[in-house]
Amino acid sequence: MQKMQQMMQQQIQMMKPELQRKVKDLTPETKQLLLRIYSQHSRHSSQITLRHVMHEVLADYQSMIVGIVTDNPEQAADSARRLADHRIPRGGLLPYLKLEDVTNEKLSLLASFNDNVEGNAKRLADAAEGGDMAKASSYLTDITTGCIGCHQVFRGVPGISTLLR
Repeated sequence: MQKMQQMMQQQIQMMKPELQRKVKDLTPETKQLLLRIYSQHSRHSSQITLRHVMHEVLADYQSMIVGIVTDNPEQAADSARRLADHRIPRGGLLPYLKLEDVTNEKLSLLASFNDNVEGNAKRLADAAEGGDMAKASSYLTDITTGCIGCHQVFRGVPGISTLLR
């Protein structure tokens, strides 16, 4: 856990002062949640952005589905495990959120989104490795629901600009 705390401190040093203040104001529980989420990932990038990570996640998601519909348990399981262990982008997650979304209330939602997406991806992988492709496929709805929920809270609608009349 000490290694994760050091990593988080490095991320904070990369942030602009206004984001650093928002992070400083987070409760210890929210900071622990972020550390717990980061610690579940073995791949941390010093180069790629959250957009890159999401492209990788989408590719793994699509490959996972292909593995299921073609009855390829190894492909489904490998893709699901990659999705669950996606990279953490340069600077962590927080720099890619709107400042008004860096709150204890909103960040607390990450726990359920994380379990819906990554937790169910791991469950899907276990089911596929066990040869139960029907059970593996049953996790797809929860994974998708987690993705959509997180996007609705943190991303907004792609292509919509509040700067247009």
